[in-house]
Amino acid sequence: MRKCFISFPILFITICSFAQQEDSIIVRRLADDIFKNGKAYDNLHYLCKNIGARLSGSANAQKAVETTARMLKEAGADTVYFQPCMVPHWVRGEKEQGIIQWGSNKKSLHVCALGMSIGTAKNGISAEIIEVANFDELKNAGTDKIKGKIVFFNYPMRPELVLGGYSDAVRYRREGPLEAAKLGAVAVMIRSVTHALDYNPHTGATEYDTIGVVKKIPAMACSTKDAEWLHQLLQKEKKVSLFMKMFCEQLPDVQSYNVVGEIKGSQIPVDIITVGGHLDSWDLAEGAHDDGTGVMQSVEVLRALKASGIKLKRTLHVVMFMNEENDARGADKYEELAAKNKEHHIFAIESDAGGFGVQAIEIAGTIAQKLKLRSWLPLFKPYGVYDMPDGGGGTDIEPLKKIGAVVSELDPNSQRYFDHHHSPIDIFEAVNKRELELGAISMAAIVYLVDKYGL
Repeated sequence: MRKCFISFPILFITICSFAQQEDSIIVRRLADDIFKNGKAYDNLHYLCKNIGARLSGSANAQKAVETTARMLKEAGADTVYFQPCMVPHWVRGEKEQGIIQWGSNKKSLHVCALGMSIGTAKNGISAEIIEVANFDELKNAGTDKIKGKIVFFNYPMRPELVLGGYSDAVRYRREGPLEAAKLGAVAVMIRSVTHALDYNPHTGATEYDTIGVVKKIPAMACSTKDAEWLHQLLQKEKKVSLFMKMFCEQLPDVQSYNVVGEIKGSQIPVDIITVGGHLDSWDLAEGAHDDGTGVMQSVEVLRALKASGIKLKRTLHVVMFMNEENDARGADKYEELAAKNKEHHIFAIESDAGGFGVQAIEIAGTIAQKLKLRSWLPLFKPYGVYDMPDGGGGTDIEPLKKIGAVVSELDPNSQRYFDHHHSPIDIFEAVNKRELELGAISMAAIVYLVDKYGL
């Protein structure tokens, strides 16, 4: 008995070691196929150059729905289907204008309307501009100083925050117009939410009072270089005005779709693994990093698994989510239908942080589930993934936690992402083919492992 008891751990370690060797071979096979035969980069080129910007409700968004359905079929999906959802239909209209006036001088700024903003009057608006560094300064200024003015939120992304700078600064884009309107401001201009110092204005959704108590006011962003220049001017000049003209408009909601490509599981089809990115993008550029890369990495996962001859035990959903940028209606619809149909979602992974080199895969779940996922980390290290920290899914898969799914997200090096995010330079040429493929390999590997071993 004693001899058997002592040998059991050795036997267990031997079995585990053999399993990891076998898994390493399979992951290598997936990687080789993606490197040598991958379609993600070509598919991304088509999405960016043949379709371009894909704002929810637009004709281009519908073209992207049809195009990715075709790509999923070509990748080998057993079934491709659509999930209808009503989405907002906001349009930017003609190019915005932002002109600073002081004395007899004028200077045009590089500006863009914030997503979901109302437009100005037909002839634009002009008012004195007042600079505030943060919400505390705004509140301290009070109604007496703010009423009738245009508030300029000059809050830079904090350079000392290696991570978290965006979430710290983005509240001025989201909440700034509402907070300024409470004090009687007639409009808002924010400093673009980016570390980059350039002339590219960045858009992104803003929020208004949903019950209609606080008046909606127009909101735009200026480039960071313009923000720096304006700050210096306001230190010297007593009275500076801003002329704003924006043609944006909120139209009635329209029907759009999530696109779902499915491989039916051969042994445990009731268990569902979801891989995805969001198909919509803002309208200033091609939506390459946000989130064309995530969409095409997800399609590549399906293609590589099929091409490598891996017969999945569980069902795989590859989802092109619609409307992440300005209300997440696609994410809500996917979870709503999953709950309604009593589907058993065990795991979901999303790519929505750009197509840069992946350093980590964030994971959520129970302690036991996270330990199991982390036990596979050695299999990912040859492909640049060195950590699986606590985290969670992105916007589109976060709702699946409500029905018990473990959620996960690719975590690429984010230091360059916000140079491109929501800006005119989010284009195909900004994406590196090798980094894009390494992200797809990581996603394919974790799908293979979760399918094989479960959670």
